[in-house]
Amino acid sequence: MPVKLSSSALKETRWYEYAIRFVLGGFATVLAGVIGSQFGVSVGGLFLALPAIFCASATLIESHERHAKEKAGLSGRRRGQKAAALDAAGAALGSIGLAAFAAVFHATVGASVAFAFIAALTVWAIVSVSAWWLRRKLRIVTHKSRRSARSPSATGSRFVKP
Repeated sequence: MPVKLSSSALKETRWYEYAIRFVLGGFATVLAGVIGSQFGVSVGGLFLALPAIFCASATLIESHERHAKEKAGLSGRRRGQKAAALDAAGAALGSIGLAAFAAVFHATVGASVAFAFIAALTVWAIVSVSAWWLRRKLRIVTHKSRRSARSPSATGSRFVKP
């Protein structure tokens, strides 16, 4: 699936879905603040690393995909789950990039804030795109091996007696 930017999702989203995102995002941010005040800003920052909007967006993505399939007269439950799972995988890959950003920024901020930001941003982009590319390649290899394991020659055809 190619990565693309589309403004059509803004038209499809209802006002109350934005309200849900706002409330859940605010709740996640307050929770991270409470954790930060209780256990220190380093621990609280880890909870802010999880995008506050992810919780709401995953449920809304699932809902949108399910409703789109149901409009066509099909069951969209599985499609919605897969779309939410794909979004979660993207968030996980992005968090790997975020960790790389933080490590590079922490290591280089002493020299220059501007240099640290540019270096960290560059590393984030490289790590995130590389993680996405690697996941895609490993997924293709996994699917090929599963298909060959299920082929009629490997398991025997149901139409031909062994």
